[in-house]
Amino acid sequence: MTRKKGTVISVVFADVDPEMDDEWNRWYNEEHIPDLLKMPGYLDAARYEAVRGSPRYLAIYEHEDFGVFSTPERNAYRDNPPEWTRSIQARGGARLTIRNVYTRIYPETEDPEALGRPMPPAVQVGRMEVPAEIEEKYNHYYNNIRLPQNTALPGCLYARRFQCIEGRGPKYLTLYEFEHENVSQTIAWNEWRKTDTMNEYIGGDYDHAPGSPGVYRRIFPQRSF
Repeated sequence: MTRKKGTVISVVFADVDPEMDDEWNRWYNEEHIPDLLKMPGYLDAARYEAVRGSPRYLAIYEHEDFGVFSTPERNAYRDNPPEWTRSIQARGGARLTIRNVYTRIYPETEDPEALGRPMPPAVQVGRMEVPAEIEEKYNHYYNNIRLPQNTALPGCLYARRFQCIEGRGPKYLTLYEFEHENVSQTIAWNEWRKTDTMNEYIGGDYDHAPGSPGVYRRIFPQRSF
């Protein structure tokens, strides 16, 4: 089995100027992701476009560990990128770019059934900042009640939680893997949402980043539906 999931992910959100949109997508799909997947420790990658939420574009990379960012190959690529990459960077095609690196905090151990699973057709991404006084209860509820319940719903393939170790944050990210982009709009999902008592349990509120939670449809590798 080829391993597809790691203990670390990096995510890149971007909004792109309309005049750069076509070239931006071609560059990302034809050069940038293929180049990065040649690097040691890069396990998988995919690109998504927002169906709900923002920013518009999302790239997700699966890594063995944090050390992938300091290998000789990665350093050489950063210091001397290909000509097309230099051109894209020089013209500043993205109006907004958010790049964060996260380490997995849930599940605590590897799930053997998930290690070989490729990037899903759709994802839901929540980016949350949590006040310190409710953080312990927040993590307990998410790990023991909310995620197990959501992953048992039809269409939800897998879920993980991460903590930011590099970038702007916010501190926590929840990544749901969906069969399609309408999973969190289904009757089953909405019925469970009505019974969720997280805010009462944690005794306070937490903040979502602008555009979060976002639901994203995979655009690379291309979907068949």
